[in-house]
Amino acid sequence: MHTHVSRTMSTQHPDNVSQPFFSNNSVLEGDDEIKEAFYAFSHLGCNEQLWDCEGKEVDNFVVQKILSKYPEYFLKHKLGRDKVLTLRLPNPSVQKIDAKILLEALHSIPRNFDINKMFYNEDISPIQEIYIPMVTNAKEVIRVSEYYKQHVIAAQHSSLVKDDITISQWLGKSMPENIRVTPLVETADGMLAVDKIVREIIQTEKAQDYQRIWLARSDPALNYGSLSAVLLNKISLSKLHNLQEELSIDILPILGCGGAPFRGNLTPQNTSSIIRGYPSVHTFTMQSSFKYDHPIEEVKQAVDLINESKRKAPIAIDEQRCLQILNKFTKHYQEMLPLLAPFVNKVSSFVPKRRKRSLHIGLFGYSRASAGITLPRAITFCASLYSLGLPPEVIGMDCLTEDDKEYLRSIYPAFDYDFSQALRYMNLDNLSNFPKEVNDAVLHAIKHTNYDTDEKHKKITSQIMDSISHEKTSVLTEKIIEAGFVRGFLG
Repeated sequence: MHTHVSRTMSTQHPDNVSQPFFSNNSVLEGDDEIKEAFYAFSHLGCNEQLWDCEGKEVDNFVVQKILSKYPEYFLKHKLGRDKVLTLRLPNPSVQKIDAKILLEALHSIPRNFDINKMFYNEDISPIQEIYIPMVTNAKEVIRVSEYYKQHVIAAQHSSLVKDDITISQWLGKSMPENIRVTPLVETADGMLAVDKIVREIIQTEKAQDYQRIWLARSDPALNYGSLSAVLLNKISLSKLHNLQEELSIDILPILGCGGAPFRGNLTPQNTSSIIRGYPSVHTFTMQSSFKYDHPIEEVKQAVDLINESKRKAPIAIDEQRCLQILNKFTKHYQEMLPLLAPFVNKVSSFVPKRRKRSLHIGLFGYSRASAGITLPRAITFCASLYSLGLPPEVIGMDCLTEDDKEYLRSIYPAFDYDFSQALRYMNLDNLSNFPKEVNDAVLHAIKHTNYDTDEKHKKITSQIMDSISHEKTSVLTEKIIEAGFVRGFLG
């Protein structure tokens, strides 16, 4: 069912520690991202490339560039049919300063259609779908869809001057007539109401044969804690499955997992576990670390594994039990954040950039009253704490009872594995540098957990903590990269 909808989406999340072989610079931009799209399609076997139009210049010529640079490949693998390019655009409700980028991108879609038509001599739209981030209600999606229909497509049938030709006679016909607008849901409130959001979209945007919905994994982890992010996704997937059964329309969830356990633990080596843990997810994101921090053969095998696997029903959950643990965990995690923020912010400015953009602003601070706390985005937050020898997965874990853990193991099969993977990078010698409450909470959380310490990583994180303590920052970025290489991801 819906085999044309991609199971694997290559994204531009900057969580990689290694520099891609096709780039002369560790910071990817412009033409490197054109090469990346081709590489993800042709070498790795991904069928969808996400193109970010947030926090950077909109490249209205991306389709022209990719077709003219790799014509032989795209003559055999049609863009818009065999391989798809999907735009992530700003959400004007949240990203006020970038709101007009949305209009610019929407008006560029017919032009990209014309370029594709010239290349293939047939009507194939290279861009058929866009993602809107930080969605909290259906209207944020419906507005975009209606703007496109009313102001990009319908407007072509009107005349600008009385008794004159129409806009389409003047500028040429504008196609495609419709685009899919898919919500990316990132807040707890949005994820817990995901069925209401999707129901309203389906009922308003009639005659859809399926509906996609993107569930975030990183921003919920930053805002509510890693375990809370897992529970939010489990609850959302259960609600979406029930809605699918009720409406008899396929709902195809996308899950935005990164390589760090805190951000999802989707690595080439852990792919089969992720498929088992999230059987109802249709599309998984292949972020930068997944693509560049592992041997290419393992990456290709993992992409093939996802592409060839079949979507199933989600793991059954007790929603009330999940909510009880979620609320308790989130509260405790958020109480710890003000104690950790000064340490994160000391390190974060030394975490190297991997993309030339400020990625979308994220929802830290939107979701609660976070008076006085500023934190970087999830990847940098994660990289900062790992670099100090404090895996962020451990924050909040001390509030769980043995009963909680037993229940979690029943719905989250990788619970112990993910936690022990994170704890490999724990440096107990560094703990005394943190406030006593953090120290005590961490020791309580790991009390009955078996894990192996990566001694190489421990040594580097001791050096990083020493540099921070003595304000010797000249080698910090180098050491942060070194620790990232040991882990196999930046953040």
